[in-house]
Amino acid sequence: MSEQNQHLESLRDIKKLMETSSRFISLSGLSGVAAGVCALVSAWIARVEISDSANGVDLTEVRNAYRQPEGYTSLESRLILLAALTFIVAFCLAFLFTYSRSRKTGVPIWGHVARKVMINVSVPMIMGGLVIWRMIDYGIYGFIAPVCLLFYGLGLINASKYTFSEIRYLGYGQIILGAVNLWMPGYGLYFWALGFGVLHIVYGFLMWWKNERQPQMA
Repeated sequence: MSEQNQHLESLRDIKKLMETSSRFISLSGLSGVAAGVCALVSAWIARVEISDSANGVDLTEVRNAYRQPEGYTSLESRLILLAALTFIVAFCLAFLFTYSRSRKTGVPIWGHVARKVMINVSVPMIMGGLVIWRMIDYGIYGFIAPVCLLFYGLGLINASKYTFSEIRYLGYGQIILGAVNLWMPGYGLYFWALGFGVLHIVYGFLMWWKNERQPQMA
């Protein structure tokens, strides 16, 4: 039995070594929770800004309106700034939580695998950002939220092969919400909050519970 246990222990060590070398396992579930909270706070602020704007624009009235580029309105500028600040805060929090977990797991936060994750998630998001930029220029507001969800979901699925496989399901959830939102453009902010807020919090909590709540047993 003792020799058999030694073989099992060796197999566990080999499996752990292979996972460490091929997957980015330092991604913290708490970073997902933090990103979700930031998204919900941002969605609430955006809702207030839209409802209280001088133009009296309400979410239920935002539709697929087209116009030629003529500069951003005050409301558009505030919402763009809010989105940028939300991304920066969420990214910083995600970095802090992931850095902390990286030190615990002993996996470099910017190793070869981490770069693969970043590249694979960034390419769809950058392309989505360019599409959204042009949509804002032409006033196509009704489809901004679903496009955000769709491209972000594609990025998560694309990067999931280099990190926790559960991220793939988070990506599927984002894509499903984005697809549904395509037929409900007047409720984009609610879908945005559900996808970037609620799904991130649920995913982050489940990943924290599974991988970080207590030391993993050998």
